[in-house]
Amino acid sequence: MASIQSRILTFWFRQNKYLANKKYTPPQMRERMEQSQRFFKLHKDVQNEAVQAGSVPAEWSIPNGAPGDAAILYIHGGAWYMGSPRTHRGMVSHLCYASGVNALSIDYRLAPENPFPAGLEDCLTAFEWLQAQGIPARRIVLAGDSAGGNLSLALLVELKAAGKPLPAGAVALSPATDLASQRESYTTRHKVDPVLANLGSTSIVSDYIRDHDPHEPTISPIYADLQGLPPILIHVGENEVLLDDAVGFVARARAAGVEAQVKVWPEMFHVFQIFVPWLPEARQAISEIGEFIRARIRTG
Repeated sequence: MASIQSRILTFWFRQNKYLANKKYTPPQMRERMEQSQRFFKLHKDVQNEAVQAGSVPAEWSIPNGAPGDAAILYIHGGAWYMGSPRTHRGMVSHLCYASGVNALSIDYRLAPENPFPAGLEDCLTAFEWLQAQGIPARRIVLAGDSAGGNLSLALLVELKAAGKPLPAGAVALSPATDLASQRESYTTRHKVDPVLANLGSTSIVSDYIRDHDPHEPTISPIYADLQGLPPILIHVGENEVLLDDAVGFVARARAAGVEAQVKVWPEMFHVFQIFVPWLPEARQAISEIGEFIRARIRTG
């Protein structure tokens, strides 16, 4: 059973229609999301430092005692058109503390001003920048939520297709993996998803992909050749319309021989992990993700 804290947040999301409220324009939504970051404080044992990762603005989250030759490359969510390292700073700092690994959180270019493949190009630039700093690919774990989860998986696909070194693993929280179709959970979870249920009527996907085919593997990773990818961990809420995006991707990855796992959190909503200061489910999730990252860094 979900905690009372998560039930309160679910009610708040339903009342506010946070991501599907048509009275807000994209710039207004960006501002709302940026303002929300004041509620998500940096972990007390993690330092924050601005950096330029090549052409990509970014920031380091640095937990006490973290090794200098390993990193998480964190790619924030926000439906490809909002969000930043600032909006996700709190969650990323807790993830750093749980894993004991520095995280580079990137401020990639956003749609609609910068549609696909601009954001993915920035992810690749940051990944290669980390290697140029002396951190080998085998000591890097990709991580991202929602649209950032999509980009994390797309980056894996892009790296493999280009024959470039692959990271030690990837973590995706509630990723969108199929932008070409709405899977069954869009119907079965429509009435219980308090965050994303009404996004189908928006132009988010078309604004992001423009004239590209939504079946392209770096747009919809579920259609990619997944053979040879490193271990992947996906977390998703039971009450999300994106449930089948997560479960379906892992099924295809396993069929391709990838060490992939998905954890479905009972009664939870989209990217609940961001509420780690308040939700017991989020604290447990961050702890489990931290262990996955530590294991990948140890064996990378």
